[in-house]
Amino acid sequence: MLCFCRPEQSMASPAFSCFLLLMSTFALAESGSIGVNWGRIANDLPPPPKVVELLKSQGITRVKLFDTYDGALTALAGSGITVVVTLPNEQLSSAAADQSFTDSWVQSNISKYCPSTKIVAIAVGNEVFVDPNNTTDFLVPAMNNIHASLVKYNLSDIYVSSPIALSSLQTSYPTSAGSFKSDLVEPVIKPMLEFLRKTGSYLMVNVYPFFAYSANSDQISLDYALFKQNPGVADSGNGLNYYSLFDAQVDAVYAAMSALQYNDVKLVVTETGWPSKGDSNEIGAGAENAAAYNGNLVKRVLTGNGTPLRPNNTVDVYLFALFNENQKPGPTSERNYGLFYPDEQKVYSIPLTMEQLTSGESNVSKAQVPTPTAGQTWCVANGRAGEEKLQAALDYACGAGGADCRPIQPGSACYNPNSLEAHASYAFNSYYQKKARGMGTCHFGGTAYVVTQPPKYGECEFPTGY
Repeated sequence: MLCFCRPEQSMASPAFSCFLLLMSTFALAESGSIGVNWGRIANDLPPPPKVVELLKSQGITRVKLFDTYDGALTALAGSGITVVVTLPNEQLSSAAADQSFTDSWVQSNISKYCPSTKIVAIAVGNEVFVDPNNTTDFLVPAMNNIHASLVKYNLSDIYVSSPIALSSLQTSYPTSAGSFKSDLVEPVIKPMLEFLRKTGSYLMVNVYPFFAYSANSDQISLDYALFKQNPGVADSGNGLNYYSLFDAQVDAVYAAMSALQYNDVKLVVTETGWPSKGDSNEIGAGAENAAAYNGNLVKRVLTGNGTPLRPNNTVDVYLFALFNENQKPGPTSERNYGLFYPDEQKVYSIPLTMEQLTSGESNVSKAQVPTPTAGQTWCVANGRAGEEKLQAALDYACGAGGADCRPIQPGSACYNPNSLEAHASYAFNSYYQKKARGMGTCHFGGTAYVVTQPPKYGECEFPTGY
């Protein structure tokens, strides 16, 4: 039976059953995961064993490779790090034409390393739809053959998918109007989504808010692109509000899948990142923005929020990339997406795990990542979180959380306005200030967020510290 401790009830010692409900609710909520792309288009990178040591030292437990490089797969053996490998685009035609090819490929590149190396997925090609060699027609047949070979060698628990770029969308704004390019739908998108549904796999998507911002900086707020506080963007089509460009782009893909009746297929963001350096025309490139984007993204993913359109789906992300790669062609930004320099020094410091996020061990520079603790801040309730979730978080804050909720009792100074959002905001802020506005103390399962202006609910004054 559900139990609710309403604002008008005594909150100094809430019913134990409500506390249990809250704990079970938060315990069941899974957070997303953070991984990293290990690219190797460079001539100055450390050897694979050193890279694996670096990954382990940073708490990184998920890696994506752009091939099946023996050095990497051998070094990863026994590390406990899960691995996504890639069948390169140039091998798609062979994989599509003959299952004997994929049988041999799976034996040489997958089963050879399993189970000591934890290969969990195969990316068949990469952004095939924009491949200048026109390999689109080979994609789904290759995926089918790879899967059949995995089944043949008792490796069917390895997922098969293919990363797509956002350029595969015909429309991405507003988010609710998301749709795939019409010339791709029947030949490849529908068959691919059907394959993913049938095999229980997920769609791999590469999402780069940097590209959209850099090309449209006169229309897109930098704060919106970097997960900073902003007024949000309302989607008139679905009535939802978006507070980050990343979420809007992810939901545009979900909307495109939904339009084709594939609501049940999940997606994983297999690439996303922000360059720490760029050419003069690459607006927004720079170390401060890169640290802000990736740092705030990690926090957003690890605290377990879904997207506005898919609130119950966790967001799993692979950051691009582990290292700056000095031989990548193209603009300066292409060589400066790394979290680390080739000498293993950090380009900037951000948390990469929940432990780092909550303990502050990442030593994030305030000059690189503007944080809520720089200056006076307050914690308020997210009115969009839903009454049940908000109520459970309020009960926790006023109970086990130890917030001072006496001012929101009937007849007290902050009882009015007598609304769940107002009372929750007061309780959340009390907890946040008592915890010295520490990172992660204004979240409450996604029901709260930090503001830089003092909240105003009637005549109630919110505390600024204890």
